[in-house]
Amino acid sequence: MIASLGMYDFGAAAAVNDRLWSLIRDGLLARGIDAPKALTRGEGAYWQAWQSPDLILSQTCGYPFRARLHPSVTYVGTPDFGVEGCDPGHYRSVFVARADDKRSTVRDFDGARLAYNEALSQSGWAAPQTHAADLGIRLCPALQTGAHQLSARAVAEGRADLAALDAVTFRLLQAEDPGMARLKPVGLTPPTPGLPYITGPGRDPAPIFAALAAAIAALAPRDRAILGLKGILRIPVEAYLSVPNPPPPEQIAASCKADRPSRPAETADSPLH
Repeated sequence: MIASLGMYDFGAAAAVNDRLWSLIRDGLLARGIDAPKALTRGEGAYWQAWQSPDLILSQTCGYPFRARLHPSVTYVGTPDFGVEGCDPGHYRSVFVARADDKRSTVRDFDGARLAYNEALSQSGWAAPQTHAADLGIRLCPALQTGAHQLSARAVAEGRADLAALDAVTFRLLQAEDPGMARLKPVGLTPPTPGLPYITGPGRDPAPIFAALAAAIAALAPRDRAILGLKGILRIPVEAYLSVPNPPPPEQIAASCKADRPSRPAETADSPLH
């Protein structure tokens, strides 16, 4: 059996996730569903967990869900993190640049070097590229960092001009990482459905949803405040599948290189969101 909550699992949030999982597990056991004692962490918390037939519960990103996972997993529900300017269960990306950069809006960054966490990330890659296309500009992939926090650091250190961070992660980083003071927000992407909870193929999602809802309600107010977790709801799967997919990084990079040479992309394995 596998359970993971790896999408927002750093700093103070990690201990909260342990306490949340303990409540979820109690709820699952009370409903006759066996569950592991502890959460899986590290690389095993992502694709290995999502693709396992033994998956009890995990949280994935909207892009891998619609691009690869949805035929082979069961959607359970979507947490509501109370993201400002978004409907319940939705989120968006925050564009960040260096605080001393004279540019002040995303439109000013046409042709800029983008740091992104992963090419199958909704918030780090898909949302900013779709938004850039809507604005009629290009954001050129400069390096793949492996995590939102590393993308923020790349911008702060001048290795990239811009990054798009999941708004929930951005909120957690502001509380955890003093380096965020070296950055400024310069724009937001339109909202999309938030990071879905999933279970293995063929599992009944109803009792898992009920256990999640009860656990979130029972979580201590301070813990809910750390995560910003308000509750859980169900969003039609079609709403996830209808979100547009942008071209892959190599295609956009080639377009950017047609205008001017760019640095070779750096890569790293990463969680997605």
